[in-house]
Amino acid sequence: MSKANSIPQDTWGVDITPLVPEVYAAYRPLVADAVAFFLQHLSAPRLTAILAEQQALPGDASVAQRLTSLLFHCPTLQKLGQLVARNRRLDRELRSRLQALETMPGMACADAVKQVICSELRDIPAGVLQFDSTALAEASVSVVVPFSLISGGELSDPVAGGVLKVLKPGIEEFLEEELAIWSELGQFIDERCEYYKIPPLNYAGSLATIRELLAREIRLDHEQRHLAEAAEFYKDAKRIRIPSLFPFCTSRITAMERVYGRKVTDVEALSERRRRRLANSVIEALIARPVWTPQETTIFHADPHAGNLFFTEDERLAILDWSLTGHLGKVERVHIVQLLLGALTLDPKRIVQEIAALAQTPVNESALRTVVDKALGKLYAGELPSFHWFQSLLDDALLSVSVQFSSELLLYRKSILTIEGVVADISGTSSIGHVLPASAIRQFLCELTARALAPPTSRHFGTHLSNLDLLFSLYWGGPTSVARFWTHHWQDKLTALIGDPTEP
Repeated sequence: MSKANSIPQDTWGVDITPLVPEVYAAYRPLVADAVAFFLQHLSAPRLTAILAEQQALPGDASVAQRLTSLLFHCPTLQKLGQLVARNRRLDRELRSRLQALETMPGMACADAVKQVICSELRDIPAGVLQFDSTALAEASVSVVVPFSLISGGELSDPVAGGVLKVLKPGIEEFLEEELAIWSELGQFIDERCEYYKIPPLNYAGSLATIRELLAREIRLDHEQRHLAEAAEFYKDAKRIRIPSLFPFCTSRITAMERVYGRKVTDVEALSERRRRRLANSVIEALIARPVWTPQETTIFHADPHAGNLFFTEDERLAILDWSLTGHLGKVERVHIVQLLLGALTLDPKRIVQEIAALAQTPVNESALRTVVDKALGKLYAGELPSFHWFQSLLDDALLSVSVQFSSELLLYRKSILTIEGVVADISGTSSIGHVLPASAIRQFLCELTARALAPPTSRHFGTHLSNLDLLFSLYWGGPTSVARFWTHHWQDKLTALIGDPTEP
């Protein structure tokens, strides 16, 4: 028996499989094996400390409580917990406990954290900067410490102060150890899929991408660059706030303005109308805006859990923590819109071509056509080519035909899953499927004047549609799609009356 088939599931004496939703029941043994593999590969001192804390928990502690305690001590697992904390398929208690991981309350600032601050900011004149003895919050890899600028100093500013995002002492070593485990975990999971007869999905490749993203968490110099890029991207969005940077950032400290507000999901005191407006703002800022922009490359937030989204005192959406970001290219967005046009005109060949163009490796077009025909069947049955329909199509292409999309597109998809859960917890009446098309229509209306002067083939618009696209797909393609619809309708009627002639 190989090592992949001999990992004991009771490494820490807790069976977490009941927490896996019923819809993923086939994956429960795989999840248990993956957790056991991860723990077994931790260093002995860390594993001993984790097990000791588990033993210190009350005897009647729930499985969810024990799991979240584990996640808190492993930064990569804590990040994973933050990503799924709003998934409504999870057990309610587990979701509640995972949501506590989004932003842990601050505690007394440890001496080690103070030493990092003093060492990194040693060039600032004495007395100019004063930081609090109590941290404001604790994240997976950092601690957020408030500070004040004392008037009269060289760095004095009308802003009274801000926050220092400080890397936790020793976090690099913890992260290095865990990321090394993740690099082996992907191959292990692929082997276990074969063992449990679960469809393989190239987990090794997916986890390699996730591992690369997690490694960026401790690159605060990258986050500072992303903050500047985000500030430029949202500069004309009056209801969006991106924290501004102070000039004394370092590779281990990001110094930025303090944003006062509360998590976007803390909406008990808001009316349903204000909740819906806030939820729509989240969708507009984080999903729609990165898509409907004419820029060649657009930034998007890749870690949009509720702890990174604040509803400010002046009722704006503040988007925090830009350590994890992704970028969507113009070409990808053009192919996505062309795919949607294929759906509007009920053209399976065009949809297959656009999915193949989005794929990173050659695809089995015959197998993909089966997936596309199934998706089009929903449209023939009366479903609209909505955002949900589009997501389901790409998910089926990934799961059924193993279409390999770019890491950036998968990252954007992952972000959408997180945002869907956040939006649902803000307002049950808001929907990505409503906000995204409405945003596209507004963008199109803004383009009308420029379209009158643009070359017919130019797609230099936020909707990524040329005038020729509109002419062929909507004007000439309209009658063709109607013909396809009625042909399919009458074929179904005839099949119902006389049976399928291809069947014996």
